[in-house]
Amino acid sequence: MELTKDNVLVERKNKVVFKEGNKVVKLFVENYSKASILNEALIHARVEESTDLKMPKLLEVSTIDGRWALVQEYIEGTTLEELINQNPDKLDEYLDLFVKIQLDILGHTVPLLNRIKDKFKRKLTDTDILNENTRYELLQRIEGMKNHTKLCHGDLNPSNIIMTENGEYYIIDWAHATQGNASADAARSYLLFSLENGKEVADKYLDKFCAASEIDKKNIQRWIPLVAATQLMKEQENQEFLRQWIDIVDFE
Repeated sequence: MELTKDNVLVERKNKVVFKEGNKVVKLFVENYSKASILNEALIHARVEESTDLKMPKLLEVSTIDGRWALVQEYIEGTTLEELINQNPDKLDEYLDLFVKIQLDILGHTVPLLNRIKDKFKRKLTDTDILNENTRYELLQRIEGMKNHTKLCHGDLNPSNIIMTENGEYYIIDWAHATQGNASADAARSYLLFSLENGKEVADKYLDKFCAASEIDKKNIQRWIPLVAATQLMKEQENQEFLRQWIDIVDFE
């Protein structure tokens, strides 16, 4: 496999994603955690084998020039994010589709995945970014959340949905999938919409999600500080944006 500028699809700080024939290769930086690579592959495989969701097939885990790589099936199409940017007049239509896809995901269960509450508790316990009082308050909030077993994508945003020419959709990037509360997954998507598309679009998404799911908006809002806090630990950018959500204790 040869990495060239012509076949690069996405570049991130810890990986380069490129196309090689009918395959997509995620090539990680040198010395990237072997455990993280194998864990991402395991999560993807468990979702792929336990559900009927449309997603790229995981083909192999390998090394290229001493760097870890995940190889997946290439899906030809356009991301929902690109469609929103190209057709702003169709925003409501695309948000309705996004919510439909999210609810489809949440309608599945994958019992072998980690629980989202356990993941959040572990992250908050291990961090020194937050002061002790804030961390304690957030941990107490997690304890009070109900235990659910819905499949949560963990990073669902329009850039992770690929639309094909025949109208099918495929969901990509399952590295953060867990089982848990649907409100937590919606809270994560709300923050991503706020960051990428602005508060007006994020609020519109949230209204549509609550109407379609019949979940009380306050249940989702209670998860937002928790999601923001866990995201703060891995984000070098957007620190101020995330901290402003962590500072919100209760919503009107």
